[in-house]
Order: sequence, then C-alpha cells, then structure tokens
Amino acid sequence: MIKLGDKIPAMKLMVATAEGPREADTAELFGPGKVVLFAVPGAFTPTCSAKHVPGFVQHMAEFKAKGVDRIVCMAVNDAFVMGAWAKDQKTGDSIVMLADGSGAFTKALGLELDLVARGLGIRSQRFALVAVDGVVTHLAVEEPGGFDVSRAEAVLEAL
Repeated sequence: MIKLGDKIPAMKLMVATAEGPREADTAELFGPGKVVLFAVPGAFTPTCSAKHVPGFVQHMAEFKAKGVDRIVCMAVNDAFVMGAWAKDQKTGDSIVMLADGSGAFTKALGLELDLVARGLGIRSQRFALVAVDGVVTHLAVEEPGGFDVSRAEAVLEAL
C-alpha cells in the first residue's frame, strides 16, 4: 500500500469534464501544488452520494483557504458514469471526477477492495490522501464499512 513520502504512481487515466471524458496524466493531476484525493467504492452508492461527495462540495472554501489547489474524487467506474455522477452531485468544476475504469490506479496504490461476492467486482477502498507536489503527505484509509477518517471534515483537520 502507498505510504507517506511515496510518489503518486505515474499513469494515464480518464477524467469526466463538461465536454466529455478526457485523458489525464497523474503527474498533471497530482503535480505542482497541494491536492486532496478521496476515493469511494462506487459512484451513485449510498454513503458516497449522500455524505462523501457532498461533504467535499460543502467545505470547498475551507480547503481552498488551507492551500488546496485541487480536490479529486476517484472511483472504479468509467468516465461517463463519473460525469453523470458529477452532474447529479452538482460538483461543477469544484471537484475533478477521476475514472479508474479498470482499477489499475487503485491497484498501483495498493488500495483495492474485493467486492466480487457482492457482485461489484474489484473496487477502491474508501480513503483520502493529500499529495504535495505529487508526494503523499497524509493518508487515511477507512476500516471496512467505515466513514470517518476520509470525511471532508477529517481531511480538513489533517491539513
């Protein structure tokens, strides 16, 4: 599993934009500046939609005040699903919706979650991290079924 002081793995992924999916490099997403990444097991899932994304949208100004340049939300879903979820959650341009469709980035981080028995395949664990200039400075991984350390408020406290 990725740990404090590690560099974010280099790879290309897709992000959802108002114009449709576009390719993005992790060096671009997590490069210069302070970036918060929070990951969810899946778009449109109950906790993710009712609490996780709304918390980051609600506290956007506080993140900016603490020097956060970008907030990225990631799920093992395709860019079209992430785009539809962004519209549903009314994230606008405030959150980058990162699609890890094949789970390759999640696997590179060592944060995959096996939900095959539930019919969901391999997903991402629920977690939040802070990267400064592409290096992990904070990592909080939830216990299975938990929603505490990756909440927007908990990440703000860690900044």
